[in-house]
Amino acid sequence: MRSPLPTEAPFTGRPMPDSLWAATAPAAPPTPPLAEDVKCDVLVIGGGYTGLSAALHLAEGGANVCLLEAQQPGWGASGRNGGQVNPTLKHDPDELVRLLGPAQGEALNHAVSRSADLVFDLIARHGIDCQPVRGGWLQAGYTDEAVAGMHARARQWTARGEPVQMLDRAETARRLGTDAFAGGWLDGRAGALQPLAYARGLVRAAQAAGARVHGDTQVLQLQRQGRRWCARTSAGPSVQADQVLIATNGYTGALWPGLKQTLLTANSFIVATPPLEGDMAARILPGGETASTSQRLLLYFRRDAQGRLLMGGRGHFADPSGPADFAHLERSLRLLYPELGDVGFDYRWAGRIAVTRDFMPHVHEPAPGLCMALGYNGRGVAMGTSLGRHVAARLADRAAPFPFPVSPIVPIPLHGLQRFYIAAGVAWYSLLDRLSQR
Repeated sequence: MRSPLPTEAPFTGRPMPDSLWAATAPAAPPTPPLAEDVKCDVLVIGGGYTGLSAALHLAEGGANVCLLEAQQPGWGASGRNGGQVNPTLKHDPDELVRLLGPAQGEALNHAVSRSADLVFDLIARHGIDCQPVRGGWLQAGYTDEAVAGMHARARQWTARGEPVQMLDRAETARRLGTDAFAGGWLDGRAGALQPLAYARGLVRAAQAAGARVHGDTQVLQLQRQGRRWCARTSAGPSVQADQVLIATNGYTGALWPGLKQTLLTANSFIVATPPLEGDMAARILPGGETASTSQRLLLYFRRDAQGRLLMGGRGHFADPSGPADFAHLERSLRLLYPELGDVGFDYRWAGRIAVTRDFMPHVHEPAPGLCMALGYNGRGVAMGTSLGRHVAARLADRAAPFPFPVSPIVPIPLHGLQRFYIAAGVAWYSLLDRLSQR
């Protein structure tokens, strides 16, 4: 069994995009292009959180692992996101039980709930220098109706013994430093980090455990040869492996038929101010919380280790071409915090998230020894790390408990119109958000 050659040209060699994270992360460990043919137990394709976590856990278990990344590890969403470590899915716990049944629903709830613990445990165990802060995640709503829904969500997690709080208007304003919201809830399991630094720390940890990690090495063709897989690469040499994990998320290409068509890839834009000073620094998110709104087109914001204020949200489908493409975020930040005045913005950048039709992470196993794990819908720091560990356990032992559903590859109908889908969805959800805030 083989996949066709990709229709797009190899995209190796692109520099790390300009961003706050690229400017402040520790130097990347060496990950040279593949220079010789390799035989291994597991080939991991994709150097984001999922692939790096899987490679680390597999290598720690004694597997011979080779990870190939078309750019540099952390080049994609794993090095460009907002750095929020949120142990949730789009679906609430009770809804997962309804969708999957009590046994698998609660197993997935447990895996989701422990995903932030895994991230911070890995940081501590491997001494990853990524500015971790565990101040919780605050989701805020503009209306009493929105807050009631968030309090219902909090009660579901409280019933499962998790450290969450329901917040009224006053407590939300005290924590966020703005009176724009009617209330919200605080998830005490959550936190924040420097995302590119975390990715690079996972690279170092995986290498120390014995995994081979190669950047600037795109897999061009994947072919079954007897009981093994053979991967032909842009670097020239090939890899033969007993098992393969594809973990390419929002930058998935044409390597495997239909996989790219199971995802919609949306741009997430982020801006960052200079470090706040004085009263603003004391009032805005003083407890180190991360925050997001309950809108359909949500905004997310936080402070970084140097005190900058970051604001992120959806952008248009095309990659940004200049500062004007970020004006909507800068305007939103000033509406929340008018005291910022004419504060400048030191950094503006963007990256792609992968959105699935059911808003669930997807695991596919379309052929013997082949696994695919992707689709985090904006929750990739915690969920990518967690799914990488669970997939590693499954590859090492098929009898190992696995809390994530395994599904067939089902392309989204008329996927070629995804630009239209996203533009229409943004316009519709923007209208609904405006109506719901009246």
